[in-house]
Amino acid sequence: MDITNAQRAKVLVHALPYIQEYTGKVVVIKYGGNAMINEKLKDSVMRDIVLLSLIGVKVVLVHGGGPEITDMLNKIGKKSEFVDGLRVTDKETIDVVQMVLAGKVNKDLVNLIENKGGSALGLSGVDGHMISAKTKHEKLGFVGEIESVNVKPINDVIDKGYIPVVSTVGCDENGNVYNINADTAAAKIAGELGAESLISMTDIAGILKDKDDVSTLIPVIKVSEIPNLIESGIISGGMIPKVECCIEAINLGVKHVFIIDGTISHAILVEMLTNEGIGTMFIDD
Repeated sequence: MDITNAQRAKVLVHALPYIQEYTGKVVVIKYGGNAMINEKLKDSVMRDIVLLSLIGVKVVLVHGGGPEITDMLNKIGKKSEFVDGLRVTDKETIDVVQMVLAGKVNKDLVNLIENKGGSALGLSGVDGHMISAKTKHEKLGFVGEIESVNVKPINDVIDKGYIPVVSTVGCDENGNVYNINADTAAAKIAGELGAESLISMTDIAGILKDKDDVSTLIPVIKVSEIPNLIESGIISGGMIPKVECCIEAINLGVKHVFIIDGTISHAILVEMLTNEGIGTMFIDD
């Protein structure tokens, strides 16, 4: 669609208050799902991140990579097994997880940001002992539960003018590496950074009163309303742990937490720089 220069100027003027609100602030983006697989959507996300960085937003990109891990395991003939939605991670699997997340996926994202005109550095939770973890449950193997987060490496990268791209593996004092849930890691990192916002990209519009009707999107949810929404079944299944991570981020001091549909082109900019947004925002009471 062709737009005039006057229309472009009007768009920028309307975005100005939101740009002013976020300039100089930390925004953590948890990246995964279809937005991470579809090349067109991936291009859209990277452009959004670079634009935000150029207007002075301190963007931190935290990513998972479940489908890529599964693909690599399939290539070596290893079947993926899940318990309660978590990948059972034996010694061979954690080697693959570390290789895929901290290696290929992380560096591919850094490369994409650089190619869009941004400056990025890749980090993993092992770097600087950023994510200290312990075994979540013996039956899950090397699936980690976060004990503490050290954000000094992230702040150092931000201070040097780079966008930190963080892969979610952690470690313990014995040198064991753990697979860490990306939603959990993003929430704790956002809290430790004192982030203005945490944006979680998913494959659905947000929290819907009717899961089959996008028009029933709930735009704003207070923390105190969440138990009733879970009890009534509006928040259910795999969305419950995602919402729990949103609550944790708010409890850690993050001001605004969003769940948005990462399958919509430029979803991050629509959420952050317009007065309507597209997802569900969680706030403290």
